[in-house]
Amino acid sequence: MSLSIALSCLSLATLACTAQAAPTLYLGMNGGTMERVYADKVLPAFEKANNVKVVIVPGTSSDILAKVQANKDNPQMHVMFLDDGIMYRAISMGLCDKLTPNPTLEQIPAKAKIKDQAVAVTLGVTGLGYNAKMFKEKGWAAPTSWMDLADPRFKDKVVFQSLASSTFGLHGFLMFNRIQGGDESNVEPGFKAWPSTIGPNVLEYIASSAKISEMVQTDEAAIFPLTPTQVTTQKLLGIPMEYAQPKEGAVVLNVAECVIARNDQPELAQKLAAFLLTAEAQAPALEEGDQIPSNPTTPTTNKTRGRVEAMQGYLQSAISIDWDQVNQARPEWNARWSRSIER
Repeated sequence: MSLSIALSCLSLATLACTAQAAPTLYLGMNGGTMERVYADKVLPAFEKANNVKVVIVPGTSSDILAKVQANKDNPQMHVMFLDDGIMYRAISMGLCDKLTPNPTLEQIPAKAKIKDQAVAVTLGVTGLGYNAKMFKEKGWAAPTSWMDLADPRFKDKVVFQSLASSTFGLHGFLMFNRIQGGDESNVEPGFKAWPSTIGPNVLEYIASSAKISEMVQTDEAAIFPLTPTQVTTQKLLGIPMEYAQPKEGAVVLNVAECVIARNDQPELAQKLAAFLLTAEAQAPALEEGDQIPSNPTTPTTNKTRGRVEAMQGYLQSAISIDWDQVNQARPEWNARWSRSIER
């Protein structure tokens, strides 16, 4: 064999070994802006440092949970992001490993952790979004209460997310239920009062919030449950939305991560989860995607400082839901909602 052929073979063998040495991790998360920001700005640093490829599997929290549950004995993903309420379900199903203790995890406030198996990567709340253009034209003051959803001014102008498919809709209903005297263990007051209060104002019950921007632009929607982060995203796209903090409090809505149990790369998956909690990872997610960081050491800029400070203010009065109670009763609530509210 000639020297050139030998070197060629050696080169090919080296490439083959390199290819084999670069595993792939799969990360389940929301699509859209979050997916693009993580793919372009957050994950490349981890990939380079660890000689690994991270592939995002986009979907709603419910979609991701269903995929992981369907393959729980042979997981196709390694780490997943879920809304906090759905993360409680994932943990109860045994789908999450315990997080390996590390210095970055210790930087995250205790209130952002879910047991010892999940931790918030971004912080958020559900409050009220509203059509700023319509409110200005009508001379309406900004909303101040969840009960503004029942204001006769908004007849056929309320858009509400379905309880069965949306955390925003669930949050809105549970806050209304609390105002009526109920709590997570007793939703009878909310179901009883809905048909004579908010119900008559609802133009449409929607499966997800994706439709809201269109309905704002066509002036079909005046007011709706939404997060300040989503409102900011829509404003940056030119949609005339604003966020209003209800006086009764917004509802905590964090996006949490966990390492999927029984995955085939447990050590690398733990390293990825730890990296996503660092200021290095959360700074570009904040700057480019308005993902409010859970790590308090994450630096801010003139562009983002006000948003982070506003969220800290919202969280001071935010309501935390009893997710163990909610998840136990939610199938029954969903059935009742479909039967008596969205019929």
